[in-house]
This record gives sequence, C-alpha cells and structure tokens, in this order.
Amino acid sequence: MAIDITDESFKELINGNKPVVIDFWAEWCGPCRMIAPTIEELAGEYSDKAVIGKMNVDENDEIPGEYGIRSIPTVLFFKNGALQDKHIGVASKNILEEKLKAIL
Repeated sequence: MAIDITDESFKELINGNKPVVIDFWAEWCGPCRMIAPTIEELAGEYSDKAVIGKMNVDENDEIPGEYGIRSIPTVLFFKNGALQDKHIGVASKNILEEKLKAIL
C-alpha cells in the first residue's frame, strides 16, 4: 500500500536508503483517481525495494511548491535524496515501472 507523505515526512523519506516514488494528487482530480490503482499496485510489488507514496497537494503546499508541481497527477522519482525523473499526467503501469526500475 502506498504511504501518505507529508511536507514534514518528505525530507527524511527521500534521504533514506531506498528509492522513493511520490504521486502528487488531490481528491477532486479525475486523472489522479485513474492513476491511483497503478500506484497501489507498484507499492505492493516493490515494497521491499522502494518507498512508494502519495502526497495530497491540497493538504501539503511546501514540497509541491518547491518542486514546481503545477499539474496533477505528477509522479516524482528520487534516489539518494535527488530527483531522478518525473512523469506528468496519467501513465500506464509499464511507463511508471520502467522509470522505477531505472533508479533501483
């Protein structure tokens, strides 16, 4: 299951020993609801290799602002505390999985 990431938990998570994938979303966002099952699938399949979570942009504004999140869903991929890749908009599982595998 994807974890809930907040402005407060973000820095510690991305600086951990596993790659981190964050889905920036909001309750009212239709495309966000479309990508949610894929994020949950990846979270289950890669729970031992990566941290996969979601950040609600309506409840957290510091980190989305820092990373220039203007469109949702946006998925960011981090390794060793640094942004490695991103995807804006709805994506197939294959696309997100390829980006995740590239940082493992």
